[in-house]
Amino acid sequence: MRDLNGGTAPGPSPSGAQTPHGPARERAKGTVGELGEFGLIRELTSRLTSTTAVRIGPGDDAAVVAAPDRRTVATTDVLLEGRHFRRDWSTAYDVGRKAAAQNMADIAAMGAYPTALLLGLVVPVDLPANWPTEMMDGIRDEAQVASAAVVGGDVVRGDSVVLSITALGDLRNTDPVTRSGAGAGDVVAVTGWLGWSAAGHAVLTRGFRSPRAFVEAHRRPEPPYHAGPAAAGLGATAMIDVSDGLVADLGHIAEASKVRIDIRSADLDVPAQMSDIGQAVGVDPLQWVLTGGEDHAIVATFPREQKLPARWRVIGEVLAPSALPHVTVDGAPWTRTGGWDHFSDDIDG
Repeated sequence: MRDLNGGTAPGPSPSGAQTPHGPARERAKGTVGELGEFGLIRELTSRLTSTTAVRIGPGDDAAVVAAPDRRTVATTDVLLEGRHFRRDWSTAYDVGRKAAAQNMADIAAMGAYPTALLLGLVVPVDLPANWPTEMMDGIRDEAQVASAAVVGGDVVRGDSVVLSITALGDLRNTDPVTRSGAGAGDVVAVTGWLGWSAAGHAVLTRGFRSPRAFVEAHRRPEPPYHAGPAAAGLGATAMIDVSDGLVADLGHIAEASKVRIDIRSADLDVPAQMSDIGQAVGVDPLQWVLTGGEDHAIVATFPREQKLPARWRVIGEVLAPSALPHVTVDGAPWTRTGGWDHFSDDIDG
């Protein structure tokens, strides 16, 4: 094993400004085995950019990231080839963007700002060397969207590709928004896409590559990072990102808050093109919206009297607990299957 912090990477620019993309690099040649451990580390770290929050980046035993709030928000996710992504469906760059996005969405859902990412990478020796370098380009560019930076990690040889990303965030002197604060009378609102990734997955499963917007939503989600801290500022009482499906994730809020949440299906956005896909594959698109994961929209509960910006769509309400399930749809239990479970038999869900 070798810690990526043992390599070198550019420091922050004098102004601390972020460029839209990292440094242009030639494609790495050969395989990972031919490039070698230290060569791979050099390739990966040479592609990175930094931010003013990074006091010590790759190049030492560990990174140092400023935490002015004195509290650090932290989360981690693992992506396994064949389980969370397929190389015949997604480019290495797509996988990098997706891996970074799903972690930083968790930071945003706490009401915090992403600051830094750490990468644990397992690769087989016969993997083309350009795959991990292009993946790192994707992680770097997605980090830049949220004004964060990759600050280190670890590389190890294995039989298949595995990515483990740890994300750090800063609350900027505000309280975190947890899952446990929803109260009866609150409204439920969402910002971001719902069901797009699931619709894209359905398209890819059937061997197609269009409609492109939905396929791209599956390959490369676009979480509304700004919405998490903004929701905290609006007085959100509970919040979560939609990674496992709307019903499942609102279930986490309902359970933690000891309430029932009712979703109004008429208030959910089902685009016409998603309906067309559903008709073509024999699936009610509402099922994708309610149970499809990996869009990483932000859903939160707010006091009923709080006026919400237009980007927030009110989709339901928080009720006192009852004999019904924690989450209902139009006042009734949701009886169809759906929602992501890491121990189910679905692949690349």
